[in-house]
Amino acid sequence: MIQLTVNGVQHALDIDPSTPLLYALRNDLQLHGAKFGCGLGQCGACTVIVGDRAVFSCLLPVSAIGNRLVRTIEGLGTVDHPSPLQKSFIELQAAQCGYCIAGMVMRAQALLDRTPHPTEVQLREQMEPNLCRCGTHIRILAAIRQVAGLPEPAQATGASQ
Repeated sequence: MIQLTVNGVQHALDIDPSTPLLYALRNDLQLHGAKFGCGLGQCGACTVIVGDRAVFSCLLPVSAIGNRLVRTIEGLGTVDHPSPLQKSFIELQAAQCGYCIAGMVMRAQALLDRTPHPTEVQLREQMEPNLCRCGTHIRILAAIRQVAGLPEPAQATGASQ
């Protein structure tokens, strides 16, 4: 029996200890926010928070979680009461197809939980592992900056003076 605490709720799952966390979340707990993308830890669609770190849930066996708490997008907010980060993603229209967004939000939330006002370098380093095929990275970064109270980076004009 595997014991997991997900979004503050304790679960006892009768699953193989080598089962990836992603499958336990989706198949056993019916939490479908984390998506299967590549299965190789290269896209970030499956990103959740374990302990205080963003992890690729497709690569993490449930036996490796131990007593650490698991947070998924379902544990951040609701449709009626989104978290500040979710609200910012909505306001700035940071999603296009939406497939990557739960993973993006969870990776950003892990950073903001540890460092509420990260530097631009910290923000970009944290978000780099997650991919968006639709190309909304600019709006995703803007949504995170808004919550973190970071200024937008200076834009190069391209014109020489």
